[in-house]
Amino acid sequence: MTLEIPLAINLQRRAIAEVESSAKSDALVIAERIGAERVQQPSQLQAFVYDHFSHTEDGRVIVVDPEGVLIADSMGPDNLGTLYATPGRYEIGNVIRTQKPYSVRRHSDTLGQDILVAAAPILDENRFYGVVRQTRGVGIVQDRVRAVIYGLIIIGLAALIAGLIIAFALAGSLSRPLTRLAAAARRLGEGDLSARADATTGATEIAQLAESFDEMADRLESTVKAQREFVANASHQLRTPLTGMKLRLESAIAEVEDDNVRRNLEAADKEVDRLAEIIERLLVMAHRIEQGGPGEVEVGEAVQRAVERWEERASRLGATLLAKGDGGRALADGTELDQILDNLLDNAISYAPGPVIVQTGRSGEHLFVAVEDRGPGIPAEERHRVTDRFFRGRSAPPGGSGLGLAIVRELSEKWGGDVEVKAVPTGGTRVEVRLKPANRGAP
Repeated sequence: MTLEIPLAINLQRRAIAEVESSAKSDALVIAERIGAERVQQPSQLQAFVYDHFSHTEDGRVIVVDPEGVLIADSMGPDNLGTLYATPGRYEIGNVIRTQKPYSVRRHSDTLGQDILVAAAPILDENRFYGVVRQTRGVGIVQDRVRAVIYGLIIIGLAALIAGLIIAFALAGSLSRPLTRLAAAARRLGEGDLSARADATTGATEIAQLAESFDEMADRLESTVKAQREFVANASHQLRTPLTGMKLRLESAIAEVEDDNVRRNLEAADKEVDRLAEIIERLLVMAHRIEQGGPGEVEVGEAVQRAVERWEERASRLGATLLAKGDGGRALADGTELDQILDNLLDNAISYAPGPVIVQTGRSGEHLFVAVEDRGPGIPAEERHRVTDRFFRGRSAPPGGSGLGLAIVRELSEKWGGDVEVKAVPTGGTRVEVRLKPANRGAP
């Protein structure tokens, strides 16, 4: 459409030029029809001009003698004898001087509008007998130009529609393979390891991309399958030695007479039971990985179990554990939430003995589990790094590996959560783990 604007302007100019040229030719034809004989007979001339040109759409036709005096008029004889070779009608004077046809587009003061004027000499054997002038309103010219412009608009719209149809078809042929590839990537991200893209259709580059995606998905499926088999096999193989350890501990508890030793053996027996439960959950988790998607866990119950597990050690190290909050069901694996709590309580009890609060509740759209201590705290410049693997602060006591909080962060992010480490105004550190609630889609 942009290219049609200058084209329309050029065609408009050309159409006006052609109309002017056509008017000049028409004036010559009229002059030939009138002829020198009729000019020499004024009464017959007026009747002829009136009869032949008064009812046509060609406008007004007049005839003047060599001095420019009106001798015939298609509108009637009222103005006969009037001098028409005036400065305002300079086309007549131009033809009288040159005896050549002339056309021009000018403004008419009498009509109060623009007109197209064409004048031609009446000649016979090189003798000059007068001038024929024909006038037309510019509406004729404008109608022709408008018709040309309308034609251009129709052609432009047709070309635009055709271009849109072609572009839509091309865009569809390019976007469909990309849409399939995006859908396959989304399914793979949601846990469907069988998702594959169609590498047989589309442009060469898209087909190569889809082929690379399928190769990546094959490798990922093989890796996850191997990991799942390893977890299942390892869990199964660990059951036998744990069963033997369980039997020996039960036998030792039954035979021991020292109360302190019995309490330690009973605590060890509970840890063996917990380890057996973890192994069982690993088998369940391996099955869940195969199905895809997280499970649901009651946060309050997980906190209560963790407090019971760590209460004895906390007492030995001079710490006290307090659980508070409303709990709630979160999207996470129960074994992994137990591991998160174990790491947080282990850090709090080991490095900040004293009151330790385990709090649960809601924060915006998330459930949270927070462990808060009253220890020396973590310097502000180190808080953003304590969840990095193997990072240990300058003031951290010896003996740690720097993996506890890193594991907490990785396990929480696995199910769409996050971890925030911040200082407690009264002194100490608060580590808050936020998880997605299991009822987030409930009304």
